[in-house]
Amino acid sequence: MKKKLVCFLSVVLTVWLLLPQGAFAASFQIDFDTACDALQLVNLDTGTVVYEKNADKRREPASTTKIMTYIVVYENVEDPDNTTVTISEKIRDELLGTGSSLSGIEVGDVLTVKQLLCCMMIPSGNDAALALADFVGGGDVQKFVDMMNEKAAELGCTNTHFMNPHGLHDDEHYTTARDLAIITQYAMMLPDFMDITNTTNIYYKPYGGPDAEEKRLLVTTNRLIHKNLDPQYYYQYAQGIKTGSHDQAGYCLVSTATKNGMSYLCVALGAPSVDESGNRISEHGECTDSINLYEWAFGNLGFRTLADTEDAVTEIELRFAWNKDTLLLVPQESFTTILPDDISSSSILATPNIPDYIEAPVKKGDVIGTVTYSYADQTLATINLVAGESVERSELLKSASTVKDIVTSTWFLAIVGVILFLVVIYIILALIYNRKKKKLRKVRKYKNM
Repeated sequence: MKKKLVCFLSVVLTVWLLLPQGAFAASFQIDFDTACDALQLVNLDTGTVVYEKNADKRREPASTTKIMTYIVVYENVEDPDNTTVTISEKIRDELLGTGSSLSGIEVGDVLTVKQLLCCMMIPSGNDAALALADFVGGGDVQKFVDMMNEKAAELGCTNTHFMNPHGLHDDEHYTTARDLAIITQYAMMLPDFMDITNTTNIYYKPYGGPDAEEKRLLVTTNRLIHKNLDPQYYYQYAQGIKTGSHDQAGYCLVSTATKNGMSYLCVALGAPSVDESGNRISEHGECTDSINLYEWAFGNLGFRTLADTEDAVTEIELRFAWNKDTLLLVPQESFTTILPDDISSSSILATPNIPDYIEAPVKKGDVIGTVTYSYADQTLATINLVAGESVERSELLKSASTVKDIVTSTWFLAIVGVILFLVVIYIILALIYNRKKKKLRKVRKYKNM
C-alpha cells in the first residue's frame, strides 16, 4: 500500500512541475533588503515562483536536511505508529562533542518511529535523525544517506548532495533553495508531515526502556509558529516546517503561510548567524526575510486567469468547409497564475503559434497550435490551442480544389506547355508541308502544259 502511495506522490509532483503554471518563475521585484544568501518564494496554489535570490547557489541546509530524512524514513517504514526502535549507545557516542541539537532521547529508550519523527522534526533532534537512519539503513547510516541522495535525484534535484541525515557541517553536504523547495513540496504530501512540523509542543512517553512511561516534552524550534519562543518573529499565518543552523550554514528556515485563500512556501538559507568575531548573532534574518516576503506576497500579488477554455484566443483560415472560412481556437486548458496587482491585463502578451490555414474536417478539441503568454520578456506559460467546434468537410469544395490544384500545378502546366509546343510545331510543319506541296503541284502543272 505504501509503495503505491509513494509512486502516486512521485507522479503527482512530476505532473505538477510539468504543468504550465509550474514552469513559470517570475521573481518579481521587492522593495526591501534581505539578509539570507539564498531565497525562494513559491505560490503553492499555482506552483509559481514569485521571488528568488541565488536560488541555484549551493548552500549547506543544516537541519532542514531532516525534511529529506523524514521522506526516506516514511517511505521505508510500513507502520510508523507501531514500529519500535531501541536507542543504542552508538547513537549517543556518535554525537558526543558535536554540539548537536538533541531531543532528549536516552540509551535504552524504546520509541515508535512516529515518536522519533516528532523528536526529529519538532525540537530538531539530531539524535532522533541518527537513530532513524540507523534503523532504516539496517545498522548502516551510509546506506540511508545513499537512499537520501537517490530520492533527491528521483525528485529532479540537480544540485543536492547529502552526507548525513541530520545536517551537521560537511563541505560535501549541500542543496539549493530551488531543490529544497522541490523536496519540501513532496514531503508536504506525505501523511503526518504538516501535522508534526506545525506542532509547537507535545508530550510523549517511551514505550519501554529505563524511563518507560516518563512524560517528556518536545518544543518546536520554529519561531514563526510559537508565540512564546521569540514573540518578535511569531507570524500568525505561518504553518510548519523546519529550522536549521550552524556556523557554516547560517540560519535556515523552510516554512509555509496561508492568508486569504493563498498559500506560499518560503525557503530561506544562509542568514548570518555569527559575526566576524565568531559571536552568535541574535537577529534571525531567516525569520525576518520569510515574514517580509509573505507580507509582500499577500499584499501585492493576486490570482489572474489569463486563459479560459470558453474564450477564443484567435482564429485560423479554414478550407473545404461549406459557408465557413475561419475557425475559432480556444485554450486546451484554463491557466491561472500569480501576478502583481498593479499589472494590467493589457500588458500581458498572448502570442499564437499556428499554421497559415487548416483543412476540414476538424473535430472539436483537435490541437491546432499553441499560445504563449508573456510579461516583460518573461514567459508565463505555453498552452495548446484547440478547435472550438467540429466542422465537416464539403466534398464538392474539396473536389473543386483538387481540380484547381491539378490545373495550376507545375507539372500540369509543363505538360500543357509541351502539348502546345508540339501542336505549334505540328502546325508549322503542316504549313511548310502544304506550301511545298502547292509548289510541287504548280511545277507538275507547268510541265504538263
